[in-house]
Amino acid sequence: MQRIELLMTALEYIEIHLRDEIRTEDIAAACFCSKSTLEKLFRRVHNISVHEYIVRRRMTLAAKKLSTQPELPILDIAVEYGYSTHESFARAFEQVWNCRPSEFRTAKFTELFPRFHEPPQKGDNYVMQRRHVDINELYDLFQERKDCFFVLCDIKHMIAINDISRKAGDLAILEQMRRMTAASGEEDITFRIGGDEFCILTGSSDQAYAEQIAEKIRSMNGQTFSYEDQEIPLTLYVTTVSIKECNRYDEVFAGLHNALRASKA
Repeated sequence: MQRIELLMTALEYIEIHLRDEIRTEDIAAACFCSKSTLEKLFRRVHNISVHEYIVRRRMTLAAKKLSTQPELPILDIAVEYGYSTHESFARAFEQVWNCRPSEFRTAKFTELFPRFHEPPQKGDNYVMQRRHVDINELYDLFQERKDCFFVLCDIKHMIAINDISRKAGDLAILEQMRRMTAASGEEDITFRIGGDEFCILTGSSDQAYAEQIAEKIRSMNGQTFSYEDQEIPLTLYVTTVSIKECNRYDEVFAGLHNALRASKA
């Protein structure tokens, strides 16, 4: 089985079994490869372990339930995603979201760790070299909002932040998402579209409205977030774009990333 086919099989197996007890050995068996082969390939392509990815996907789906179904007891959500106690679930949730599940009930965002999509192939262009995540939910909403503007954001100097620690990088992404949602309106929705690339799909066809959101986000550039005993400044590239001429899924993905690239030129 070729690398891409192996990874796609692994990702599909994980997604189907997120609510079940799942071990890396089980995933490797479904891919007809060894556990070590799967772990090495997964980390090489996605820069994360299989276990870490499973936890982040579970916490992403759990976060959706917390915010969209506030009547559900937290323990019921914990059990659904494989945690037998409120405490063990809360620990896992806090590692991903940096807050307790009870504090998340009023959050406006849930797609912190979307499903990984088909990995890039050698020789592909810039857009295809970006980490692929599943933007099906964004694409479906875009079909209803084709005249609406996007606000796009990307972290400046993300490599330097990750060099401090992986946790610092995760906190930078959380802070980026918080700034975007704080600047957006009630009808605007924030999505992650890559490693540290995010977009807001607004509910407005008025470019001035999108620019107003972008300016609010820019005004926060240079503000810091806390990591252990450090205050780390965070600055974002921010731009607005309308891509209503894009119709296919891959055109939407490429259009957003090309607009971000152009904003850095």
